Amino acid sequence: MNKFTKLGLFALLLATVVFSSCEKEYDTAQTVDDEAIKSYISKNNLTQMQPDSAKTGFYYQVTNPTDGSFFLNTDSVLYDVTVKSMASGTTYLQSPANGNLGTYVGYLNSFFQSALSTTITYNIPALRTAVLKLKPGGTARILLPSYLGFGRNGVGPIPSNENLDFIIKTYPYHKQWLFDDSKIQSFLATKNLTATKDATRVYYITNTVGTGTDAISDESTVVYKYTGRFLDGTVFDSSTDGTFSTTFAGIGVQGWKNITRKYTAGAKFRMFIPSDLAYGSGGRTGIPSNAILDFDIEIVKVTN
Repeated sequence: MNKFTKLGLFALLLATVVFSSCEKEYDTAQTVDDEAIKSYISKNNLTQMQPDSAKTGFYYQVTNPTDGSFFLNTDSVLYDVTVKSMASGTTYLQSPANGNLGTYVGYLNSFFQSALSTTITYNIPALRTAVLKLKPGGTARILLPSYLGFGRNGVGPIPSNENLDFIIKTYPYHKQWLFDDSKIQSFLATKNLTATKDATRVYYITNTVGTGTDAISDESTVVYKYTGRFLDGTVFDSSTDGTFSTTFAGIGVQGWKNITRKYTAGAKFRMFIPSDLAYGSGGRTGIPSNAILDFDIEIVKVTN
């Protein structure tokens, strides 16, 4: 055997050892995660947990309403999500209290949350797989091994090699506007308030009829006093000193414009704006996605 043959055999042997070592390390990571998940299931008496049928490594359990049809990939799903550490119980992600998440079921594997402080979308097929076992209004709990989640690098507050406990709660609506309308009606009933529902789906209550003579148009400049809240009473914006002035066309909230043009100077009213007529699924700074807005408004002055 010449020296070139010996060198070739040595290189082949070395490559085989390196490959086997990497494969062993990867398999070991899977084994460690699986043992941790099984221990977590036993410790917390999660007797309904089952491995996914494809045996990729995650476990799940579902709780469904008695009626309804199972989600399809083409269905819209409105949901909230909570993500906790299996090791410490730390909550890493939590849907905002005054909004909800929404997408098509088929897109659920593309997991993106702004709370992670990243623009990266992560591929987590386990989320879609579990939700396809649900009916609208059902809840899925998913125990996700780190190698099927955020891996050895982690992301945002989630550290490396972290096994995660996902809870996805879905709502019995396929349309956000229907969900919003239900929440507004429930709020009004709970607070014993009587409101008029506009054709645009904004609810409003007139407290003081205006005495001004100038009707509001897109060209009007209007001085307002206002307080904006979420349905839980949290104030997200306020200007009550009579210094907020803007052209009517410059107001960015469509629901505000729909109702305010009904009034004249001196009017005081309250309105409940569904999310699609406010800041929608994108939200804005301080306002979560799909948030319903509750405004008290006084029209101080109208100039045409």
